[in-house]
Amino acid sequence: MTRKPAVAGKFYPMSADAINKQIKEFEVEVQQKVDCLGIVSPHAGYVYSGGVAGAVYSNINIPDDVIIVGPNHTGLGEMVSLMASGEWEMPNGNVKINANLANDIISSSRYIKDDALGHLHEHSLEVQIPFIQHFKKKFNIVPITIMTLDYELCEDIGAALSAAIKNFNKPVLIVASTDMTHYESHESANVKDKKAIDQILRLDPKGLFETVVDKNISMCGIAPATAMLIACNRLGAREARLVKYMTSGDVSGDYEQVVGYAGMIIK
Repeated sequence: MTRKPAVAGKFYPMSADAINKQIKEFEVEVQQKVDCLGIVSPHAGYVYSGGVAGAVYSNINIPDDVIIVGPNHTGLGEMVSLMASGEWEMPNGNVKINANLANDIISSSRYIKDDALGHLHEHSLEVQIPFIQHFKKKFNIVPITIMTLDYELCEDIGAALSAAIKNFNKPVLIVASTDMTHYESHESANVKDKKAIDQILRLDPKGLFETVVDKNISMCGIAPATAMLIACNRLGAREARLVKYMTSGDVSGDYEQVVGYAGMIIK
């Protein structure tokens, strides 16, 4: 099965040339790229969050296989949907799914189901792919969306990801696709998002989950970020780093109703 792009021409440009030109503007020069286990990257329209995503991807070495975990905004499909075979059609070329890694993840989990419907119209994973393609010409993906907010489920997913990656015995990057605070003032978003970011910097998935819930932080990808952090800890994570934080107000000039974006590396 081939998944067609759902948000080309909306969240990012329709043509490969236009995509490459825009992402080039978001590239940052770094002295040395780092190997990492996971990243946090935003998924808004590129005009707003592309600077954060570009900064994160500029800083890392991307392996041949990338697991992308994001929230399910559409309500379609399973509670946890993993598209386990086929490919994703993109303006910059099709990207294949690593079926072996995908099926190993499914077999290691109580909740993850083989399901393409949860990916049909979802943008949170798709917007990551052009950035990955910009920095890595050939790679495979395992796409996963999560619909439910539950810590036990995050533990299950994180354990399944880490077990499958250990069995795979090759480097794999886990991308947690999430935006931060939604539609609050720039000042409020900064205060709230710092609380969540601090928990990631501490490599504390339970602390992250509880902070977001208790402080009412409207971080749409809290489940993907928590599951990614659990997996990274099981894989031996030693540190996390904030690469860049900004809000949509930094682009639009409207600081009354903003969305926050954080780019982070876990290694």
